[in-house]
Amino acid sequence: MNKFVLSDIAKHADTCPILIAGPTASGKSALAMEIAERFGGAILNADAFQIYSNWRVLTARPSKVDEDKAPHFLYGHIAPDAAYSVGHWLAEITPLLNASPRPIITGGTGLYFQALTKGLANIPSIPPEIRKAAQEEISKKGFEALLSGLDAATKSQIDCKNPMRVQRAWEVQKATGRSIAVWQASTPKPQLPVARCITLLCDVDKDWLNQRIQNRFHKMIEEGALDEAAANLPSWSADLPASRAIGARQLIAHLHGEMPLGKAIEEATIATRQYAKRQRTWFRSKMDHWSKCDPRRL
Repeated sequence: MNKFVLSDIAKHADTCPILIAGPTASGKSALAMEIAERFGGAILNADAFQIYSNWRVLTARPSKVDEDKAPHFLYGHIAPDAAYSVGHWLAEITPLLNASPRPIITGGTGLYFQALTKGLANIPSIPPEIRKAAQEEISKKGFEALLSGLDAATKSQIDCKNPMRVQRAWEVQKATGRSIAVWQASTPKPQLPVARCITLLCDVDKDWLNQRIQNRFHKMIEEGALDEAAANLPSWSADLPASRAIGARQLIAHLHGEMPLGKAIEEATIATRQYAKRQRTWFRSKMDHWSKCDPRRL
């Protein structure tokens, strides 16, 4: 296991991109800020939840104070109802890779990093009617109906517990007649190979992370997450892409009078821990060659 210390950055060119991945609440954003302030750089988002404009507090997007301290890109710039894929993200981040100052790419969406460092298949855009059909299938038969329609090769390559990934795979298969596994077999060269980067994987103690997740959600409530949810009530729909933000469904349910706030916080905390567990599993299987670091001890 490669262990990283901050002083290692000085050994590389000041234009060398830095990639920081890790489970939610592991300290990625704070580490990115520290690196930007000490060594220079622009912070680029690689988190599929933090792209949406309607959830700053709930998705732990960088504060306005942090955004004033260092340049930030690809945060909160997408409308709640807009479809946004890995391909959209890759197209947006590519022009920023050679910009000055150096890119510091941080987030918890492993597929973003995989597309950036290993390439992304040129899958055509999904027609709206296919996306609508997927939503109808979920409403009638549940998420498992989509999963059961995928081929074994695709199931082995995606996170089958992540509804966003399963729906994407189902839509691709329906729209193109080819599975994601087949598309990925003809993937073009990557925009940013790992060999050109400093790659950091936040590797923190599981018990510490679980406690931090609990504490962080309570802090989100104190900082206005419930007010943020209330602002989303008039346009709320569980089918919107942005509505998949962890904790959104629970806070909306509370505001609808369907559960007490304490229960909403408890369920959101459990959901966040489950998400972090899936992230840790994915990172171990796909990014174990990255340098490990604990942001608390750098």
